[in-house]
Amino acid sequence: MRIKIVAVGKLKEKYLTMGVQEYLKRLMCYAKVEIIEVKDEDIPESFSELQVERAKNREGKAILKRIQSDEYVIALAIEGKQKSSDELAKHLEQLITYGHSKICFVIGGSNGLSQAVYERANELLSFSKLTFPHQLMRMILLEQIYRSFKIIHNEPYHK
Repeated sequence: MRIKIVAVGKLKEKYLTMGVQEYLKRLMCYAKVEIIEVKDEDIPESFSELQVERAKNREGKAILKRIQSDEYVIALAIEGKQKSSDELAKHLEQLITYGHSKICFVIGGSNGLSQAVYERANELLSFSKLTFPHQLMRMILLEQIYRSFKIIHNEPYHK
């Protein structure tokens, strides 16, 4: 099983970096997990919708360059389908069982994802109707992937 996370921007806060590293370490026995960071585009303080769209499109092109044709793509988006942890675990297990051994999660930048990324995604997943910082979302996603594997393998979750 291979899991790739393509995320816009670099982690800046030490606590997030440490959390991400902890979950990557925990996931090693379940899957090969790779995180690919793409550059977040600078947008001026006073910006127009056109400038935001252009930035999202540039980020989108960078994201799409890192997605392989045989990967099942799950884009994180507020308008995506919400799942419980048990539902996410069951869904990942079904994907693995039915031939999707390469899964790519996509986390957009602070302005969201481009239309091209939405079109490439096999599905949209939402963690909440709330908006989370995209850097924090990386750690939350890794924790939920780890939790999913613990559920799949009927193992207790280490809290």
